[in-house]
Amino acid sequence: MNVVTRFPPSPTGDLHIGSARTALYNWLFARKHNGELVFRLEDTDRERSTQEAVDVIVEGMRWLGLDYDSGPFYQTDRFDRYKEVVDQLLDSGCAYRCYCDRERLDKLREEQIAAKIKPRYDGYCRDRYSDVQDGSYVVRFRTPLDGIITIDDEVHGVVKIDNSELDDLIIMRSDGVPTYHLTVVVDDFDMNVTHIIRGDDHLNNTARQIHIIDALGAPRPTYAHIPMINGADGKRLSKREGATSVLSYRDEGILPHALLNYLVRLGWSQGDDEIFSINQMIEQFNLGGINRSASAFDQEKLLWFNQHYIHETPLEELAEYARPYFAKAGLHIEDNEKFMLVVDAQRTRVKTLVEMAEKSTPFYGPFLGHEESAAKKHLRGAVQEPLEAIRALLLDENPWTPTELHALVETVASKYDMKLGKVAQPLRVAVTGIAASPGIDVTLFLIGREECVKRLDLALAYIRNRVQSA
Repeated sequence: MNVVTRFPPSPTGDLHIGSARTALYNWLFARKHNGELVFRLEDTDRERSTQEAVDVIVEGMRWLGLDYDSGPFYQTDRFDRYKEVVDQLLDSGCAYRCYCDRERLDKLREEQIAAKIKPRYDGYCRDRYSDVQDGSYVVRFRTPLDGIITIDDEVHGVVKIDNSELDDLIIMRSDGVPTYHLTVVVDDFDMNVTHIIRGDDHLNNTARQIHIIDALGAPRPTYAHIPMINGADGKRLSKREGATSVLSYRDEGILPHALLNYLVRLGWSQGDDEIFSINQMIEQFNLGGINRSASAFDQEKLLWFNQHYIHETPLEELAEYARPYFAKAGLHIEDNEKFMLVVDAQRTRVKTLVEMAEKSTPFYGPFLGHEESAAKKHLRGAVQEPLEAIRALLLDENPWTPTELHALVETVASKYDMKLGKVAQPLRVAVTGIAASPGIDVTLFLIGREECVKRLDLALAYIRNRVQSA
């Protein structure tokens, strides 16, 4: 059997974390079995569906590297096909026309709620009309009145739902627009989908859809209903906690493979392993490893993954990811050799690419001055002479290499009988303006001789003024 999965988002908003994980699981399963991933857009909600949402979803998948084998298909292009199936169901007696108006349905609902009965259609038109009547109508599916529908789910096992819990759902509205339950069944059948991997909030929908599948004489696909993603408090994920667009994570400096690794572990496990390359995900992913219980989104864990991948990603690849963030921060990175050195120096010190760019500003200028708290703590009279000595040595035509610069600072520290850190830290603040940077040798090297001397002059002026006013 050729495995075919599908990812069918509704283009009414962004590609969020939950949808991205669903896309990932379908993609992994298809790739593992040398199968196909179908991409379609369920855009029958024409009032809310937008091209902008389509573009955001497509861009999100592209950024994550989740390619598809066919599509994108649009449901609004397939209305003739849906009408054909509705007519087929009407002709076979598996569906019927319902002429109930809104007034009757509203009154029915009010009475059921008052009687503490689950609101549902009462089947008034189910066997009332044999011919087409005048007036507006919807088409309803004739759900069996008794019996049980059984779902063999790869995650939840055997799930049984009593047909008496289901009413006769609408499969075509009065304006001729088909509803979700019909379109998804027809699409999956026409597109030869073999495995449906989706959120477990669809379990009840699956029962309804299996009835339509059986009525059409179509093969039932294999189902795997994956757990929802909650916030840390166990409640529905909020935007504050992570339910934002996937592209917002890109904007925040998250690497795509870090987000994928985090998402695959957010509801699936393989022993105690945490880190998976894309190839390892494909090789090891299986439906049996999906948890039944909901997962909790953890921003700190995502940052842990991102920090790992910033450190481990090959330098050239990491630099290409980092380049747009440096540009956005206004850093001029025409010198590619220097840029690569900066990225390499910062990669062990940051959790996001945004943070990397922000912390790299001292290497590019213009110099923004000394941070007040750092200057107050480290630029004191006790370091004036050592910094003056370093300034003088920096002006000598010594080779400008990290090795030579490290030796220079060590020489001055030894001369003044100071530990290296007691000299290096004030020097770091003097030339960067802040208290944290890569090693002092690399920091000096990247800033350059002329700029280091200029910044040291500013720091020494600050120290002299401080000493005089004490």
